[in-house]
Amino acid sequence: MKPGISEQIRRAIEARIMSGEWPPGSRVPGDADLAEQYGCARMTANKALTALAHAGLIERRRRAGSFVARPRSQAMVLEITDLAAEMAARGSSYRWELVNRRTLSSTALGALAPLLETEGVHHADGAPLAFEHRLINLAEVPVIAEADLSREAPGTWLLAHAPWTEAEHRISAEAATPAMAKALACSPGSACLTVRRRTWRGAAPVTLVTQHFAPGRHELVARFGSKG
Repeated sequence: MKPGISEQIRRAIEARIMSGEWPPGSRVPGDADLAEQYGCARMTANKALTALAHAGLIERRRRAGSFVARPRSQAMVLEITDLAAEMAARGSSYRWELVNRRTLSSTALGALAPLLETEGVHHADGAPLAFEHRLINLAEVPVIAEADLSREAPGTWLLAHAPWTEAEHRISAEAATPAMAKALACSPGSACLTVRRRTWRGAAPVTLVTQHFAPGRHELVARFGSKG
């Protein structure tokens, strides 16, 4: 059965956002423009925009219009940081080293889906900062398959191009495996700060990343206060 016009509009806009054609911050046509384009009532177009706003894909601003949502930089009190930007803010030099990249089909993010798997090392001030392993759902972010991730870290690219609606952090201390120790220039068995993060767009997973930080080279700080 062919979807109704409102659903057609919603899917068309969602496709442009997910493909990266409309990056975060892009202006989305208003209900009047969409109504003219699709030959429907403004109320029908408005219904599509409302659904996209509820899914967290667009932001509707009074008197300003609708815009592709920017990825939220904070989940609860723990920020999702771009290590490149964080090092720049600290006055440190930064370099990303892509070690491995491949595509696969896996259930690692839930249902069977095409995934992009990357591994690499973040460097700060000429020394290894973090070893990263990442899985990206190509069904949700297909355009990243063409991105040059040897020049830009996947996390940096995702924050600029792939809006998400929900995130989860898991933080632990883990002993460095021989492979991690080699990448981080530390001794095997050293305690590494480990951060695992998942992000979703609605119910669909976007990425799963694990970052192992070199001993003594990174800390997580969250500042918060009571509402009372």
